[in-house]
Amino acid sequence: MSSAVSRQPATRRQVLAGSGAAVASIAFAGAFSELFAGTAAARGHSGYGPLVPDPDGLLDLPKGFRYRVLSREGDLLRSGEGRVPSNHDGMAAFAGRHGHVRLVRNHENRVTATIAVPAVEGLTYDPMGKGGCTALELDGRNNVLGERVAIAGTAVNCAGGRTPWNTWLTCEETEDKAGTNGYTKDHGFIFEVDGADPHRTGAVPLTAMGRFQHEAIAIDPKSGIVYETEDAFEKPFGLFYRFLPRKPLGGTGSLRAGGHLEAMRVPGVPDLSVVQETGASFEGIEWVPVPDPSAAVTPIRFQDFGPGGITHAQKLEGCYWGGSAVYFVSSFARSSQGSAADHYGQVWRYEPKRRRLTLVIVFGPGTDIQLPGESPDNICLASDGGLMVCEDGGGAQHVFGLTRGGEVYPMARGRQNIGTAEEPEWGEFAGVTFAPDGGTMFVNCYTPGTTFAVTGPWR
Repeated sequence: MSSAVSRQPATRRQVLAGSGAAVASIAFAGAFSELFAGTAAARGHSGYGPLVPDPDGLLDLPKGFRYRVLSREGDLLRSGEGRVPSNHDGMAAFAGRHGHVRLVRNHENRVTATIAVPAVEGLTYDPMGKGGCTALELDGRNNVLGERVAIAGTAVNCAGGRTPWNTWLTCEETEDKAGTNGYTKDHGFIFEVDGADPHRTGAVPLTAMGRFQHEAIAIDPKSGIVYETEDAFEKPFGLFYRFLPRKPLGGTGSLRAGGHLEAMRVPGVPDLSVVQETGASFEGIEWVPVPDPSAAVTPIRFQDFGPGGITHAQKLEGCYWGGSAVYFVSSFARSSQGSAADHYGQVWRYEPKRRRLTLVIVFGPGTDIQLPGESPDNICLASDGGLMVCEDGGGAQHVFGLTRGGEVYPMARGRQNIGTAEEPEWGEFAGVTFAPDGGTMFVNCYTPGTTFAVTGPWR
C-alpha cells in the first residue's frame, strides 16, 4: 500500500527556531476529528502563541502561562517515608474533598534506578522492586498538602489508566520473573491503586489481566471491558488485548475477581504496520482467548493462537476511550528492528459493536525524522476540548496541543537536560493530565523526575 504520510519540506529547527512558532507544523494524514469522539472540542482554536524561554531554564510556555514545580526527584516525601523516587511517568488527576486534587504518579524504575520507591508495610509487592506509584494531595491553588507512597515493590511502572470508580491501574512494562535481576516475585502485571487510601488496594497483582510488557489501559464505561496495550521491545512485537471481568464495573477491588483475557486478531493482517492508508477499515475483528495469561513458560506474544495466528504491532502505547470506541497508539514501526513496514506513528480506532478496526491517523514526517510529530506517546483530553500529546522522539522534547480542526501547536518545551551543551540529553515528557476543573495541566519530566502544574488562560 502507498504511504498516506504527508511530506513537509521544513526541518524541525526551522519550525521550532527561537522561542517557537505560534503554530507548529506536524505532518499527519487522516480524519483528525476522529480523535475527539464524544468530546465538545472547539474548532476555531489555533494555539496560545509562541513559547517564551524560561529564565529559570526549566519549562518554556506561551505568554500568560506559568508553572509551579510540585515535586522533584530526590526531595523528601512529605509523609517522611523517604525521598521522591526517580523516573516520573504516567499520571492521572482525581477530584478530592473540599476542592482538592489528588495526583497518582508512576515511577518507571528498573533495578538500575537511582532512587527507588520506598518500601512501605502493606503497600510493597516485591521488596526487590524499585518501581511503584506516589500520590500527591493539592489544595485548590496547587499547594502541595501531602505526598506519599501509594504502591511499592513493583517494576517499570510505565503508564496505565483510570477506572470509572476513580482508581488508577498502574502497568508494569516488563516480563521479568522471580530470580531475574534479583526479583523475588514474577513481574509484568497490572495493580490497582487508590490514591486517597492506598492501603485499601494494597499491592495485589491482577494476574488474570495477563503478564506481559504492559503500557496502558482504557475501560469501556458501559460494558466494563478493559482494553490493554503491550509495548514489547523485540520481535514478535506486542498485542492488543481485551479483558472481560467477571464483575464488570464492580468498583474498587472488583478486578481481583478475575475474568478472561483475549488478544485481537485482524484476519489476514499479522502486523499492523503494513496498513498505511488512513481510513483503511477491517470488519469482523476476532478476539482469541490467550492460552496462558500468566505466561508461566512462554511469553503471551509467542504463544500458539491457532491456525489464524495473531496480530502484532510495534510500540503499542497510549490508549483511551472516546464516544463508543477505544483508541490506541502505535508510536512508530521500524523495519530495521523487525516490523513489516515503517511509520512514524499511528492512531487506531476499534468499535466493539461493529467489530471494526480503522486506521484514523498516520503521523509524519515522511522525509525528516526530526520534524515534530514523530513518535506520539502519552495522550490526554485537554480542558479546551482538544488533545495534549507528549512527544517521545529525538532532540528537544515538547508537549503539543492538537485541536479538532487539525491545528497543532507547541504547548510546552523542556529546558532541563542531563547532557552537555554540545550534546544535550532532553528528558521526555510523560503523564500529561488535567485537573477535574480544567484549570491546571499537570505533566511530568521523566528525568530528572519533575512534576509541573501549568496554569494560565486556558480556553
